[in-house]
Amino acid sequence: MGISPRTVSHLRTQGHDVVHLADEGLHRLPDPWIVAKARQEDRVILTVDLDFADLLALAGERRPSAIIFRLARAVPAAVNAALDNCLPRFGDELSRGAVLSVTEMAVRVRPLPIERVKG
Repeated sequence: MGISPRTVSHLRTQGHDVVHLADEGLHRLPDPWIVAKARQEDRVILTVDLDFADLLALAGERRPSAIIFRLARAVPAAVNAALDNCLPRFGDELSRGAVLSVTEMAVRVRPLPIERVKG
């Protein structure tokens, strides 16, 4: 399950420039290509796919930012409420480059690039 078109509509009514991959016929695009497309278009990735945190960490770059929803039920109403909470609070971090991990209880912010632990 990906991000619902209802969430896209919700964000558009708030004035955000949002594109759903399905709108462009790209809903089957491989994850690394999604990252490259988002970087090229200076977009923030919204996803329920935890793999994006690893992809962005391995890339070692500041862009693109991502919001990863780790909700028990990532239904549009819950995702929309989380976005309404996150975007005003963490817009600056997303602009600079960050991965937000969103649960029902908290939002974890990791600035990009994610530093690798030397060992």
